[in-house]
Amino acid sequence: MERKIFWTSFIVLGLVADVVLPIWWALVATIPIVYISWWVAYRSGWFE
Repeated sequence: MERKIFWTSFIVLGLVADVVLPIWWALVATIPIVYISWWVAYRSGWFE
């Protein structure tokens, strides 16, 4: 379940960054997006 939540949040946040930010900023924003997605899926405890 956590893996599905991780990939879903990663894809959604990545698409939002691609639409809102210029291409280079969207590429740089990938690192915080990975961290945020990981935290939401595995560490937050929201989906236990």
